[in-house]
Amino acid sequence: MSTSPRLELRQSQSLVMTPQLQQAIKLLALSNLEIETYIGETLEANPLLEIGQEAPDLTERAATSEADQTDDHRRTSLENSPVDQLVLEGRGAEDRPVEAAPDPGSQDRDTGDGDNAIRPAAADWGSELRSASGSEAPPIESHGQAGDTLAEHLSSQVGTATNDDRLAAIARYLIGLLDEAGYLRMAAQETANEIGVSLDEIAQAITLVQTLDPTGVGATSLSECIALQAREADRYDPAMARLIDNLDLVARGEFARLRRICDVDEEDLRDMLGELRGYDPKPGLKFGEEPVSAVVPDVLLTAGKDGGWDINLNQETLPRLVVNRPYYAELRGTCDNKQSRSWLSEKLADANWLVKALDQRQRTILKVASEIVRHQDGFFRHGVSHLKPLTLRTVAEAIDMHESTVSRVTSNKYLQCERGTFELKYFFTSGISAAGGDSTASAETVKAAIKQLIDAEDPKAVLSDDTLVELLKEKGFSLARRTVAKYREAIGLGSSVQRRRQKALANV
Repeated sequence: MSTSPRLELRQSQSLVMTPQLQQAIKLLALSNLEIETYIGETLEANPLLEIGQEAPDLTERAATSEADQTDDHRRTSLENSPVDQLVLEGRGAEDRPVEAAPDPGSQDRDTGDGDNAIRPAAADWGSELRSASGSEAPPIESHGQAGDTLAEHLSSQVGTATNDDRLAAIARYLIGLLDEAGYLRMAAQETANEIGVSLDEIAQAITLVQTLDPTGVGATSLSECIALQAREADRYDPAMARLIDNLDLVARGEFARLRRICDVDEEDLRDMLGELRGYDPKPGLKFGEEPVSAVVPDVLLTAGKDGGWDINLNQETLPRLVVNRPYYAELRGTCDNKQSRSWLSEKLADANWLVKALDQRQRTILKVASEIVRHQDGFFRHGVSHLKPLTLRTVAEAIDMHESTVSRVTSNKYLQCERGTFELKYFFTSGISAAGGDSTASAETVKAAIKQLIDAEDPKAVLSDDTLVELLKEKGFSLARRTVAKYREAIGLGSSVQRRRQKALANV
């Protein structure tokens, strides 16, 4: 066999995404506020771009009616020009499954955390005990005003709490390790090794941090956090100590066992549980909250005079970009070398492309939103009980686009209607077979029905999952018991045993 070198000519084809195509795909996934930021940065880099007087008027008419609710594939013509697929399609990209995203502002959605037996102020003890303290976000009522962060609040107290500079420095280091709820998650030995101090010094610093306000910060567990607050209130007697050591039994509602462990009667246990309600399992969350901006909708949906829907882009967050051609002509006349003319031509091409890409992005969003509204007409008219199953493929086929494009369009985009503000992904839900197999219902519709049944149940006759299956079947939903249990847990509702104990405690 010959091993001598030789030259070969081969021809092959490959699909390569140009930088402009990659940028167009990126723009498609951005929200209006992110686009506004991007435009601001682009204006600084390209002298040929400027903000016009107003954004272009792009409007979709979704002429749906009551009859449309029974026709999932009804199509109406779009007033705007078709989208340039070359720029907006990212063929071959992997699609991620789209899940329904709940919106807390909806009036018709039925969501909640269930009936929690112990619910102290500014804290949900039921979920806190289940998550072992620390993973939940602060309640919405705690948002709104910015103040000192937890670290700043605690550090300002260290100087007056000790005269030992070394101990104060270690304490400030520990403060920097606290999570947002005020817990110290790092092991003491690991911390000592990291900063090169003794374990005894770390213990002293932890004790110092735990004396600071608010009481409970610096704890390494939920039990220790509550114990610190009980000591501060002078209520940490042996019975309370045993109750705090068995918070898992409190979460499960095993009160008879707690009475035996704590060696108290029913009335004393009731008083102790009342004390427990007053303690904050996440003392750090009351500090350092940044002002939370309200979600700014990208698409506005209003009822049309003809019984259909008017779909508009939110022009308040869409500045109109224009190319300043007179300025280009002026600069062109002053370019006296090839390099300057090349740079100016490049800026003109970039400006023209960006204006076109942004216009195509807006039209694509309108096409997707219009198809979603046509499909979910019943939801916008009657609420979550009429939400239909919908997939990316259904919308993509209806508007003749790739599923990856629809996935990017629905990412970080919100639609505002009379029922609230919803992420576009909220309208994509899986289907559940209805009784008889003649039709399907969305998972969100089934969850709403389950919560409605549980909210209306008699505390003395709590509904089991088997009973829920039968009641849902009467409503036209054919589900297995395990499916009902999965949806019940997904909306934060406990089992029949847990709900019975929680409601019994609530009535004590």
